Amino acid sequence: MTFTYDGTFPGLLSAIFEAFRLRAEEADIVAEDRYQEQLFSSPLPVVTDRGHAARVANGLKKRSGNDKIVELLHHAFLTEQPEVERLIYYFVQRQMAVHSLDVTKDAGDDRIRQLLRLKQQMGREVHRMHAFVRFQQTPDGLYAALVNPDFNCLPLIGDHFAARYPAMEWLIYDTRRHYGLYWDSQVKKADFITLDAEQDGKLRSLSADQLAAAETDYQQLWQTYFRAVDIPERKNLKLHLQHVPKRYWKYLTEKI
Repeated sequence: MTFTYDGTFPGLLSAIFEAFRLRAEEADIVAEDRYQEQLFSSPLPVVTDRGHAARVANGLKKRSGNDKIVELLHHAFLTEQPEVERLIYYFVQRQMAVHSLDVTKDAGDDRIRQLLRLKQQMGREVHRMHAFVRFQQTPDGLYAALVNPDFNCLPLIGDHFAARYPAMEWLIYDTRRHYGLYWDSQVKKADFITLDAEQDGKLRSLSADQLAAAETDYQQLWQTYFRAVDIPERKNLKLHLQHVPKRYWKYLTEKI
């Protein structure tokens, strides 16, 4: 049986709930936008039901005794890796089959280890986003930062930047996934936003004439500082790339 869902984490949990309701031990769960038509089968669309999703989440916490178990699955889900839905469904099946036993402790299960590795990889990506996000001030006072992470980590970094820059109006925009996280400093609230094609194109190509005059001065000052503290004789490119991978350089002011 193949279940399709809307691509959200609550949607995935809703599909898992439906798979359990129908006793589908062998099931495939695929996001609607990634489903490919098959000749001899048709999918079962599942509408997101937050009540059903909450029942799955609460059941996992109760069976495992681990309040962080849903966080593990959510972080793994946001990596957007192939087969992640199957891994999560397998995990839920294993956890629901036992009582008072946290299956994340089963180091002998390869699929459990895969989920734990995805959680670790997401943790590293979030840590790098904390370090490598660079805001640029636009003439209207908005601080915009462009990012292109391997994983869909915007849902996990909002609290950090809200606590760090509560008085700034800022936008962190994922150029790969075409959506952003916008912080309204007046109401102290972060929301996910999408832009139309024209706005998206303008934001993805921020140029000097689209920035505040003081911003370009600060950027030049920042670049001058980095050149001044650089010691060519002690340059270690291999070590540098370990800490600042080249895929992040595109939006780093000091690298432009």
